[in-house]
Amino acid sequence: MHKIVFLDAKTLAPGVRLPKPKFPHRWINHESTAPDQLAAHVGDAEIVVVNKVRIGARELDALPGVKLIAISATGHDNVDVSAARAKNVGVTNIRGYSVGAVPDHVFALILALSRNILAYANAVGAGRWQEAGQFCFHDFPIFDLSGKRLGLIGSGSLGSRVAEIGRAFGMDVVFAARRGAPASEGRIAFDELLATSEVISLHCPLNAETENLLSDREFALMAKKPLLINTARGGIVDEAALERALDAGHVAGAGIDVTRPEPPPADSAIMRLAQRPNVLVTPHVGWASLEAQQTLLDQLGEVLESFVAGGRMNRLD
Repeated sequence: MHKIVFLDAKTLAPGVRLPKPKFPHRWINHESTAPDQLAAHVGDAEIVVVNKVRIGARELDALPGVKLIAISATGHDNVDVSAARAKNVGVTNIRGYSVGAVPDHVFALILALSRNILAYANAVGAGRWQEAGQFCFHDFPIFDLSGKRLGLIGSGSLGSRVAEIGRAFGMDVVFAARRGAPASEGRIAFDELLATSEVISLHCPLNAETENLLSDREFALMAKKPLLINTARGGIVDEAALERALDAGHVAGAGIDVTRPEPPPADSAIMRLAQRPNVLVTPHVGWASLEAQQTLLDQLGEVLESFVAGGRMNRLD
């Protein structure tokens, strides 16, 4: 009998169906797990399912019976994969489940910002239409996407799908080379993308190379005053630098679905940005369509069955 513990089951929406692996098992859900609850919640479980709970080398020392950490997400910066490998603990993630959901959210943010949807809706609610006294009013700028350059940082399944949608809108889609690397086939230099794009969208993982990838230097290069969209990871963007860039007019607006930490403190830069009419902040829900969540859980079941059968589906270690 394999014991499975889900440490933060509340990260998934009510109504989605948890996997029912075919092998004999006992499944225990914990809605959330604080650091001081980790060892007690895991107990003698062999398999730990986790979304955002941090499991590093020190935490692994307190979990001697664990054989697999199954991350119920694609990003894995919350788990120390190297430390797990050293202890012969497998680590898996989920792949490709949100290839529809996240790009949809990206363009929901792009369209809302480029059309100033929220600003106009709020103005109507405040009585501005009646005050204008005519069939329309022009308080906030609107621009078309057709002909605008969409710069993508990251060319995996999500970035590639965003590119497809951008081309359907008639946008000039370009991908960035790694920062400091020369342009290559299919990619333009990183700094050139920053300088020439009207919309920039992030689709890269958070790691040592991409932490604070966009900070004061990078924002100062943005000559086209782009919209910035981040549905990847919060640590990729220096949030204080983004606030300064908006103040300076280097960036026209921002759509932010991810922050660091999550949730952000009430007095943080991101919460100040959320009060601006040209910034939309959503609570890391770009991935969270019900369809995507169910696909995630169905794949999780396959990953667990592969592990028990001796396979290596979606292994990171």
